[in-house]
Amino acid sequence: MTYIHTIMERLQHSSPAQTEFYQAVEEVLQSLDPLLENYDRYHRHAIIERMVEPERQIMFRVCWMDDDGQVQVNKGYRVEFSSTLGPYKGGLRFHPSVNGSIIKFLGFEQVFKNALTGLPLGGGKGGANFNPKGKSDAEIMRFCQAFMNELYRHIGPTTDVPAGDIGVGSREVGYLFGQYKKLVNRFDGVITGKSLNNGGSLLRTEATGYGCAYFANYMLEDQKTGLDGKTCLVSGAGNVALHTIEKLYQLGAIPVSCSDSSGTLYHADGIDLDCLRQLKSSSDGHLQDYLSEHSKARFIAKEDNPKDGHAIWHLPCDLAFPCATQNELTETDAKALLDNGCQAVIEGANMPCTSKAVQQIIQAKKLFAPGKAANAGGVATSQLEMAQNASMQRWSSDEVDEKLKDIMCGIYTRSHEAAAEFNQPGNLLLGANIAGFRRLADAMIEQGVV
Repeated sequence: MTYIHTIMERLQHSSPAQTEFYQAVEEVLQSLDPLLENYDRYHRHAIIERMVEPERQIMFRVCWMDDDGQVQVNKGYRVEFSSTLGPYKGGLRFHPSVNGSIIKFLGFEQVFKNALTGLPLGGGKGGANFNPKGKSDAEIMRFCQAFMNELYRHIGPTTDVPAGDIGVGSREVGYLFGQYKKLVNRFDGVITGKSLNNGGSLLRTEATGYGCAYFANYMLEDQKTGLDGKTCLVSGAGNVALHTIEKLYQLGAIPVSCSDSSGTLYHADGIDLDCLRQLKSSSDGHLQDYLSEHSKARFIAKEDNPKDGHAIWHLPCDLAFPCATQNELTETDAKALLDNGCQAVIEGANMPCTSKAVQQIIQAKKLFAPGKAANAGGVATSQLEMAQNASMQRWSSDEVDEKLKDIMCGIYTRSHEAAAEFNQPGNLLLGANIAGFRRLADAMIEQGVV
């Protein structure tokens, strides 16, 4: 029985029925084979056995009252995975799909993502199975306050610094921060993604999408090409997708798609970003309404998705940017992308490609940028927000953007060099996993058995 198989069996026994978590762990462990063969000390110090178990898991009840005076109950989570490299850092997700497996997979990925940035950040994740959609502002405020009434005991500017994620934007962050400040009677940088009025950073909203496009450009420039003129499929229509589309345009690419839970929008001439933003900002706006302004565009309803796949990945492109959610790009989708001439897949979301899809892309010798590398711009800029809060300063957009570019360049370089070191040049999945693991593992050994 292989070492990795033994680890996975033990994990399935200790953390039953957590399939997303198993997927995230197995993807990393499979990449580490070349490293583990040559470095026995990682075995001797039980680094992997320690790394796959969170330092702390917090689950709590969240009781709040809706506008009809009815008491509602949700489940809240905060998984503090690793503080080896710095305070726990990672977002809060409010979505009905949230459960222990999803929070643990996100936290595990966050540890490696944060290690790759080179910044002093540990990793964690949290959230609740609460759906902000369809709720009034007053209901969202009451839920956020109830959530923070429990969470505040476990977080702090040098302990655990949450941020936003799906379902947690500037509105939710504002309510969470306000309640934290009231409870502890301090104004400190305990949560990032705040509005500018509350000590937030310029470009924090844009950072994940911008960083994803920057990473893609560094990767392509290494192949003696670039984004200029490339046709790009982008999934999602939220914060990450919109700002990926924006930065792709600025770098000369042509993004031709977006999507949401209703289906896929395809515009071969290029997505009209202003029109899309207007639709998504309206409470009654729908992607299909885009067609009233652009008759050449096409909308594919989710009911018309191909079997075992999603319509968006069956369209022609040079590059694909899955920016929606986990496991949105399947093996069937990967085959369609390859058949249609796609040259690279850059993950803008967390683990948006299934394991089989990733294997197919890499085996076809196409470029693949894993989310822990390509979408690290958000957490990187969160750390810049923490630095600004600590020094009571605000940096200009240009300053933040230059720092973001440098961080994304560093992530690409570390991933690229690690892949080359282990005789797999261009395999950024292997390179990112090894580079992140090595930084974390070496620090764990130096800190002893804790």
